[in-house]
Amino acid sequence: MTNTYPKIICLVTWLAITTGSAHAAVPDTARPASVPARPATESRVITAEGVVEAVRQTVLAAQVSGAIVALHVKVGDSVTAGQVLARIDARAAGQTAAASQAQVQAARAALNVAAKDFNRQKQLFQQGFISQAALDQADAIFQAARAIVDAQIAQAGANQTLTDFYTLRAPYAGVVAEVSVVQGDMALPGRAIVTIYDPTALRVTANMPQSAHIVAAMASQTRIDFAGAAQPAITPTRLTVLPTVDANTHTQQVRFDLPAAVRATTPAIAPGMFARVYLPDPAGDISGRVTVPLSAIVRRVEMTGVYVLDTDGNASLRLVRLGRVSNGTVDVLAGVTAGEHVATDPQAALKARK
Repeated sequence: MTNTYPKIICLVTWLAITTGSAHAAVPDTARPASVPARPATESRVITAEGVVEAVRQTVLAAQVSGAIVALHVKVGDSVTAGQVLARIDARAAGQTAAASQAQVQAARAALNVAAKDFNRQKQLFQQGFISQAALDQADAIFQAARAIVDAQIAQAGANQTLTDFYTLRAPYAGVVAEVSVVQGDMALPGRAIVTIYDPTALRVTANMPQSAHIVAAMASQTRIDFAGAAQPAITPTRLTVLPTVDANTHTQQVRFDLPAAVRATTPAIAPGMFARVYLPDPAGDISGRVTVPLSAIVRRVEMTGVYVLDTDGNASLRLVRLGRVSNGTVDVLAGVTAGEHVATDPQAALKARK
């Protein structure tokens, strides 16, 4: 027993030394650069992913059958209202229209003869040379000839309108988004030929949770970012909440009209582009939320965290839940409290741990 106590004392002394050395303060020269987590000052926002749409996008299809003999536009071309986009072989329709015009001329000639005959019969009746029945018969022939002329004129107009169907024109000024055929293809009624859209009237459509309580007055506080568009966030001019809710996802569609000048300043924005929408959350608060530099975030596969430094400068990795990114900082919704120091260089913090 007398030899046991010195061994125990030595073991306790060794543990105290190793424990103290494990928690020794990191020298100032090796301490990673850090900043304190600051309390969030902005209100909580609702984030949603949306897509850019054209308010006016038209698929121009053929109304008649025939071979496409000319295509005057290609994808990306700007067109004006009434500009010819494509032509369909209209030779048969043109001949029908010409035949109708000839029939109109023939009907007018017959009407002219019937009118002269009726006037002669009227004079003979006034002189008492013919009966009332003969005059009525001449009048009937004249009225029938006039009706035939009206019918032929209407038929000629219909045939002329039909010839216009063989020429495809732009209904408004816009940009060609798609050309679905090539010259020589057969056009059929309902088959799409050209798709155009108006670049001055764009909107972003996003699905929002039904609990968000989106109102039109929130448009001025909404911000929209676009992937691939090097410009600050855009504020929509109007917000429209559709009155229906999807039964499967329990979300409702919200449309954000973009300013007309957005296309002129940012030509990269086009229908189909991804967009992210930020709206203020009326029911949200900022209690417990802090902001840290974006450079402090560590991402490892599916893990997101930051290195938090204690009072001695030791760094420990802590999992966090992130919120909105803004101006080089990111909101931390959980994992870090205000005042705690986070390493701004995760690689240096990792080396300091080693």
